[in-house]
Amino acid sequence: MPTALNLPMVDPLPPETQKYFDICVEKLGMVPNVLKANAFDIDKLNAFTAMYNDLMLADSGLTKLEREMIAVVVSSINKCFYCLVAHGAAVRQLSGNPQLGEMLVMNYRVAPLEPRQRAMLDFAAKMTTASAEIEEPDRQRLRDAGFSDRDIWDIANVAGFFNMSNRVASATAMVPNEEYHAQFR
Repeated sequence: MPTALNLPMVDPLPPETQKYFDICVEKLGMVPNVLKANAFDIDKLNAFTAMYNDLMLADSGLTKLEREMIAVVVSSINKCFYCLVAHGAAVRQLSGNPQLGEMLVMNYRVAPLEPRQRAMLDFAAKMTTASAEIEEPDRQRLRDAGFSDRDIWDIANVAGFFNMSNRVASATAMVPNEEYHAQFR
């Protein structure tokens, strides 16, 4: 079981879901446990994957690496083991820099970041710890760093999504796939 809850996957999976899982195996070498965890209810799985794919893979002024960096920083603040392992691995892979991934997991403030990335991560961190305190000067710092208002929307939505998914993963004791650790063996 990918979580501490007794919620087995639908069996058999609908053909569209099985095809999606087969693509995951082909591209990633596994089906991420977060997908298996949601597969007890195909409508919930579809809603989760639609939102994730839109935020993390669709066209954006943010690079895929920047979106993964947000995921790691939010997950670090929330101490979400599942997302730190999964998205830390993505940062290492996308950046080609294992140290960057580790720095973001432990404390993004020690990482040698471009001013644009630092502003983005400062905003995501503030959203995670004190979202009600965000004011126009916080958004203006992002604009000054080169982000458009659309980019700010994307930063806020990626950070918001991971704040939600971190809480679900932690509350259900979601376990990261062993494959995320394989690169260290």
